[in-house]
Amino acid sequence: MSWQHRISQALNTRREKGQFRQRQVNQRGDARTLQVDGRQYLNFAANDYLGLSHDPRIVSAWQKGARRYGVGAGGSGHVTGYSAVHDEFEQQLADWLGYPRALLFISGFAANQAIIAAMLGKGDHIFADKLAHASLLEAAALSPATLRRFAHNQPDSLVKLFHSPQDDGEKLVVTEGVFSMDGDCAPLVELHQLAQHHDGWLLVDDAHGIGVTGEQGRGSCWQQRVKPELLVVTFGKAFGLSGAAVLCGVDSADYLLQFARHLIYSTAMPPAQVCALQASLSCIQQGDELRERLQGNIAQFRRGAGQLGLAIQPSSTAIQPLIVGEENHALRLAEVLRLQGCWVTAIRPPTVPPGTARLRITLSAAHRQEDIARLLEALHEANRR
Repeated sequence: MSWQHRISQALNTRREKGQFRQRQVNQRGDARTLQVDGRQYLNFAANDYLGLSHDPRIVSAWQKGARRYGVGAGGSGHVTGYSAVHDEFEQQLADWLGYPRALLFISGFAANQAIIAAMLGKGDHIFADKLAHASLLEAAALSPATLRRFAHNQPDSLVKLFHSPQDDGEKLVVTEGVFSMDGDCAPLVELHQLAQHHDGWLLVDDAHGIGVTGEQGRGSCWQQRVKPELLVVTFGKAFGLSGAAVLCGVDSADYLLQFARHLIYSTAMPPAQVCALQASLSCIQQGDELRERLQGNIAQFRRGAGQLGLAIQPSSTAIQPLIVGEENHALRLAEVLRLQGCWVTAIRPPTVPPGTARLRITLSAAHRQEDIARLLEALHEANRR
């Protein structure tokens, strides 16, 4: 088989299954609106849950940082890329979330991959929720450790895995705080207790919880009063920017600094971006009004969806999935919504399990009551068609 034949065959298979991905160019967009091909839509597909990506305070902080530090770090943090503002922000994050140390990564994907690649070896065991993020499951699958997956959000399923025969070795339980495709929350208390009972650690990726849940937006773990040994928070959602951090103990941080290749061999996050992240953190810490507004939008949407008889998943978060089932049906529904001025993304396998193609509706504090009402009208019309 030639390279071209292999590529063509794979692409044709994706097209036939209705799973072919295409990017859309947008002229501008924020948490509330999106402009594509000159037309403006209400944006119900972004992860900018607090509407901070265009906040003037954060934009100004980035501009000031660029004037002071330039627009790039100039190297790995192990060479010349680790500035005073990197160090300061890591300490701010650690203090805010109650950990001894924090390490900045260029993305949440890189942070998850780095932890598993650096800390797990042959003879070790990874117990991952079946619906954990692709970055976690891919890293676990590539690791020399043994990967075992437990039923989604079911601690009893994890118990059975712990009781099954296994070699000696370190044990890591892996989950998300808020699941990116379903919007439901992990039972962190039970998972952490099970991990500790079996001398294991818990890794929580709280990308979709940080900033929007818990006191001052400290996230899912704070809300459930759980302190996992490894916590990943990302800045591409409620923070309104990009990047990530790993929260952990002193020895774990030093270990990752020695062995995490994703950290050692990547150019560090631009210092100007870190300045913007500091401003975003301040907005989040003082953001109770934004979180209340978001909760009000979620309540309005769920109330209206219930009145329309829509099969919305039982999610109390900004992620409100409407399960459709068949891939092409989900695509057609998304297109009908766009014709009515609402931008919603159809999510299909392999991102989600087969038979669970969906509209992934995301809400933001930036949305207004009339925006939610318009979305519900559009969903009613799409459902009627």
